Amino acid sequence: MKSTSHPPTKRQSGMTLIEMTVVILVLLALIAVIFIGSVAWKRGSDRAACILNIRNVQQAIRGHQNIMEKAAGDPIVWTQIIGDQGYLQLFPVCPSDGIYQPVATYPVASALAYPCNVAVSLNHTPMDTAGW
Repeated sequence: MKSTSHPPTKRQSGMTLIEMTVVILVLLALIAVIFIGSVAWKRGSDRAACILNIRNVQQAIRGHQNIMEKAAGDPIVWTQIIGDQGYLQLFPVCPSDGIYQPVATYPVASALAYPCNVAVSLNHTPMDTAGW
């Protein structure tokens, strides 16, 4: 009896079209996750920078108010607080393209003197300003 075995077939090395598609889809999904994470990170860092700007101005206001013995409701002379001779060199700029709206008088304790106009929409308002 003769053997009817077939000769060994050569298998080509490489990837099939389906395998290549799966690899590309997995890579695209990972890239999408990275982009979503980077946008969230940027938004969070902008929020933190905005709150730090508000805090720095608030501390400058309170320091000037204490040294000059001003009461809440007295008018603020911003050039004495922010500028060459002040507590801060320059007026801060919101990293989220918001505009800070300085008040005209010294605020009462725990009220902000330099709020950001995007505070509500982007949650730039600090959670607690009691110690400021």
